[in-house]
Amino acid sequence: MIPRSTREVIDDRLARFPAVAIVGPRQVGKTTLAMQIGDGRPSVYLDLESPRDRARLSDPELYLSDHADELVILDEIHRLPELFQSLRGLIDQGRREGRGNGRFLLLGSASMDLLRQSGESLAGRVAFVELGPLNVTEIGRESVDRLWLRGGFPESFLAEDDRQSSVWLESFIRTYLERDIPQFGRRVPAETMRRFWTMLAHAQGARLNAQSLGTSLAVDGKTVASYLDLLVDLLLVRRLEPLHVNVRKRLVKSPKTYVRDSGLVHGLLGLGDREALLGHPVAGMSWEGFAIENLIAAAPHGTLPSFYRTSAGAEMDLVLDLPSGVRWAVEIKRGLAPKLGKGFHNARGDLEPARCFVVYSGEERYQIAPGVEAISLTDLASQLAPFSDPQLDRDRDAS
Repeated sequence: MIPRSTREVIDDRLARFPAVAIVGPRQVGKTTLAMQIGDGRPSVYLDLESPRDRARLSDPELYLSDHADELVILDEIHRLPELFQSLRGLIDQGRREGRGNGRFLLLGSASMDLLRQSGESLAGRVAFVELGPLNVTEIGRESVDRLWLRGGFPESFLAEDDRQSSVWLESFIRTYLERDIPQFGRRVPAETMRRFWTMLAHAQGARLNAQSLGTSLAVDGKTVASYLDLLVDLLLVRRLEPLHVNVRKRLVKSPKTYVRDSGLVHGLLGLGDREALLGHPVAGMSWEGFAIENLIAAAPHGTLPSFYRTSAGAEMDLVLDLPSGVRWAVEIKRGLAPKLGKGFHNARGDLEPARCFVVYSGEERYQIAPGVEAISLTDLASQLAPFSDPQLDRDRDAS
């Protein structure tokens, strides 16, 4: 078992909130982590995709009241959205009886759907924690290349070899296209959505051009936007917004899109081993997306990620506005001898970050320019992770 860094955050939220919702893509390890948490205390687990478990909740107030002194783990909670109203009443009753926190652990595979449903009835009673694929702070420095190639879904990362990893990724992609996406009410032909998802993989890190994508798919721009919204809501694609600052320069306004897991990028493009990946034009942008996802995962809750680009060519790959008000700027280079261009220096001058880094493929840490540090992805992610979590204070105020 690979210890998940999110475990500590979830334990803390359970001590502070009646309900905690873990959101993340399917097969990312939510159930495994929830069962580990449940093993340490009296608990009961219900899978809401199981007809037998759903039948137990035919009278949810009665069943859940019988388990008032246990942690109730409700898996695939979006399958039974009407349950939220019952949870609200039980939480409020429990508070009056002195049973305040750590009562329900909710697991869901779609962020916005879960947020919307729970926001209607559990405001101030639930804390949300996103569980992503495995990241570089969890797997060890020696496995970073394998993590980049295979991605962070545990079954793919831990596969016996690259071929087995590719087989698993293909099955995962097919399952999402044929079962999970229709389950969320979007009647999109599987082949159309696969083409769209593959286009995003080919254009990893590119600025969104809905009109161009729509022309290729023979649909309009609004339809492309709805496809993208769905993949973002399912936590499979990241829409990285541009930073808006008053620098009296013309700024790029279109977001960048990244398929969030590098293994999915390579699975969609049929890149089954390291040689195939390194020989493909997407390699550089795949590494950039991989680095961005790992740094965002390591950053403290409340960090605002963005990128910076002006029409004149000043550009910074990742800007992290930390909850403390401090801004870090990050440029990402895949090679072992990173070189900085005029666009980087102009962007740094515009942004005036407190710290500026160049993430590269090597391990040595050194000053590459005055005030600019070259650093490995693992070291920078580890440096972000120990920051305090001001979200705890905001969550406490909201409750």
